Amino acid sequence: MPEKVSTRSGGAKKGAPKYANKFAYTHNKGSKKTQKIMALPIDGLCRRCTEQIQWRKQYRKYKPLTAPKKCVSCQLKKVNKAYHVLCDGCARSKDVCAKCQETAQIIEGLNTKTSQEVEKEEQELERRLAAMRLRERRTYARKLERGEIQPCDVPEAVDSGSDF
Repeated sequence: MPEKVSTRSGGAKKGAPKYANKFAYTHNKGSKKTQKIMALPIDGLCRRCTEQIQWRKQYRKYKPLTAPKKCVSCQLKKVNKAYHVLCDGCARSKDVCAKCQETAQIIEGLNTKTSQEVEKEEQELERRLAAMRLRERRTYARKLERGEIQPCDVPEAVDSGSDF
């Protein structure tokens, strides 16, 4: 059987790409899936693994778990975070990274809001917006979408006291 032979002549190297990207990737800010992914906490990981997860979130490559995975240490289905192989309890007791299982310095508490807290904040924002007039509601929704203001900056609706 003949062996495969390279078709490139002289071992010429590829050059740089002809066109470089002009701007960085931005995801759909209004997407509920993106908001949920960005709100998920990153904790119990070493610096390297934390940066990897942040990159995945930034470029929309992060895929959250739909069902708990089995921990490689205790063999129980307790791993609730994507890309982790150890449950939080085993990772803390062994003092290792929950993803790569190395004993590097563990970074705690990056974006540590739980999904319940995120949902509560969303409901609070919806309640505040619902109490506003339509024009104000659309103005604040537009500013939130552009990223000009944060959800905590939306004021409570004030009754103007007008008689209609």
